[in-house]
Amino acid sequence: MDEDSRYEAVRSRDGRFDGAFFFAVQTTGIYCRPSCPAVTPKRHNVRFFPTAAAAQGSGFRACRRCRPDAVPGSADWNVRADVVGRAMRLIADGIVDRDGVAGLAARLGYSARQVQRQLTAELGAGPVALARAQRAHTARVLLQTTGMPVTEIAFASGFASVRQFNDTVREVYDTTPTDLRAAAPRGREARRATPGAGIPLRLAYRGPYQARAVFDQLAREAVPGVEEVTGAPGGRTHRRTLRLPYGTGLVAVAERTREPRAGGGTRPGGWLDARLHLTDPRDLTTAVQRLRRLFDLDADPYAVDERLGTDPRLAPLVAARPGLRSPGAVDPLEPAVRALVGTAGAEELVRRYGKVLDAPCGGLTHLFPEPAVLAEAEPDGPLGALAAALADGTVRLDPGADRDETERALLALPGMDPTTVATLRVRALGDPDVAPPGTEVPDAWRPWRSYAVRHLCAAAEVAR
Repeated sequence: MDEDSRYEAVRSRDGRFDGAFFFAVQTTGIYCRPSCPAVTPKRHNVRFFPTAAAAQGSGFRACRRCRPDAVPGSADWNVRADVVGRAMRLIADGIVDRDGVAGLAARLGYSARQVQRQLTAELGAGPVALARAQRAHTARVLLQTTGMPVTEIAFASGFASVRQFNDTVREVYDTTPTDLRAAAPRGREARRATPGAGIPLRLAYRGPYQARAVFDQLAREAVPGVEEVTGAPGGRTHRRTLRLPYGTGLVAVAERTREPRAGGGTRPGGWLDARLHLTDPRDLTTAVQRLRRLFDLDADPYAVDERLGTDPRLAPLVAARPGLRSPGAVDPLEPAVRALVGTAGAEELVRRYGKVLDAPCGGLTHLFPEPAVLAEAEPDGPLGALAAALADGTVRLDPGADRDETERALLALPGMDPTTVATLRVRALGDPDVAPPGTEVPDAWRPWRSYAVRHLCAAAEVAR
């Protein structure tokens, strides 16, 4: 899009572009999402930015009305396989907070200077600024949804000091942390987390969302002890355990989607209600991002449906299920194990080698086994080879992995076939453009072949 097209999206409050770009108003010093309901500014007063971090770096603060930091992430980072796309996925997963820019550069195979240069040139902000914007959003969530002391929130959000935390909140939101907490939306105080209640979250998405299809798939694949889906269709809850960098977590995500109030723009989307329990609040950013990958919440259904809807074979399927998603995984080892030994085999491995929770919750009793544990306990066969490769870093199944290199490394392992590798590209690596071997999938469906296959599978299940 050129700047005139972006301005038209702002003028029409088009929620399809929330997260794809941000606009700032020079006369007010505020930046917003395209669907912001405020009065449309004059064209000559508007500047456009590819990221919230770029707007913040230019001296603009976040709009308190449209909360631009709460939009779904850009779908570009799921599609792109280049260094910028991989870097954005890793930053969202919290690698800069944990390992610094040097750790990010090492994962990408570039020098820190090269990574800084490429991100700044394309996104208007380097890795530190991008991570800082993410920390500010995490801080706002904790301030407005929990009763944690402000000092604890500073470190839980990833800040190195309370002073840095205070300065960032003032810069991004033009207010103090205490005042930001006091300005929580009406009713948020009643939902504020207590030590036993967890952190209430709204997992935003853009456009239509086929929650039933996603929850159906998660229910079929659920590994007892690690995850479960309870309730009747339309009102189900997906619950699961999480193994995170600093600790563990339990999460419950409701199937019922929430649509925003009318008058906010062109089909801006909605959100899934979730509640997250963490043993260490520093894992909040990573946990949320992994849930977003599991439920495919950063997808662009408008782009997907527009491309696939032009195909005569897919058009009726897209019309029947607009916004169909391609779920990912919170732990890349899980889909790999299911692909190799099935759900029943995965359940047995969890029972034998998964870490037992200190406080089991209903049917959730274990964490999924770690690769090193499986490699030692089950050294033989394809599962042992894969677990050993994941444990020693020979193979990486994470947001920053080079998808083509990972595919070659997987195919070099004993017992790995192209169909299993294709499954892992979709579920573990989040590749939106995978065609299963032996399936007739035309190039006209690119770059959304994974979604096309999901439509075909959904149609077959309905017919059966």
